[in-house]
Amino acid sequence: MNELLKQPEWRIIDHSSLGLFFDAKQSFAYDDTLCTTVGSGMSPATVRTWVHHDTIVLGIQDTRAPFLKDGVDFLKKQGYKVIVRNSGGLAVVLDEGILNVSIILPEKEKGIDINRGYDAMKDLICFLLKPYGAEVEAGEIVGSYCPGSYDLSIHGKKFAGISQRRLKRGVAVQIYLCITGSGAARANEIKQFYDKATKGQAEHFKYPNVNPSTMASLHELLKVKLTVQDVVHDLFAALQHLSGRIYSSNLTDFELELYEANFIRMIERNEKFLPNM
Repeated sequence: MNELLKQPEWRIIDHSSLGLFFDAKQSFAYDDTLCTTVGSGMSPATVRTWVHHDTIVLGIQDTRAPFLKDGVDFLKKQGYKVIVRNSGGLAVVLDEGILNVSIILPEKEKGIDINRGYDAMKDLICFLLKPYGAEVEAGEIVGSYCPGSYDLSIHGKKFAGISQRRLKRGVAVQIYLCITGSGAARANEIKQFYDKATKGQAEHFKYPNVNPSTMASLHELLKVKLTVQDVVHDLFAALQHLSGRIYSSNLTDFELELYEANFIRMIERNEKFLPNM
């Protein structure tokens, strides 16, 4: 098992059941906060689980699409909130069938290079899915949304994507896991967003040519009845197995102050990149 996962203890923050009024901007503010306190040694390594309803998260490059407003208007008519994140990547769908997991680690003397962070998350997901006989592969799935070299797939269909955020000697490795629902339906929403936001006229960046058939949920791929809460339970059990000690906590008073400032920054970021949208 990946050495980064063998922490002396894991702090658990479970935001997977906060419901409809939990805004995705809050999640990115939480992870920035935890990067600061984990990186400084004020908090041990932390795992945070989070779920958001009917939200499209754009990357910075998406906001440079020539007809962005048309794309955003389309998504809003479909019932989605639209935000811009502060970590890498392109547009992704979040809904009640998608579990997000953030692993926040301290960068110590040797540091954590980007691939080590990705490998830690990949190894954790492989460990979680081993009881289902899943053969998980890592590598870019051409035609998926938010494609990257650490796309996770089964039988060539992507069910997860990984990104990273580094701040003040803390590393947040973030993954979205499509647990239930239709991967193709989600991909079709992103495909239509790009069709409307670029109209085939993007000159300086090649946006994904999304093929909905390249994506699926774990429910579709494994043919088992699997829920978000099942995976949350299995995740915490895996961390207990790997470290021997896990504990759940809320933010400290100091972290709450940091969080409030980070949340304001996320709001300002979105006002800058999505003005009047």
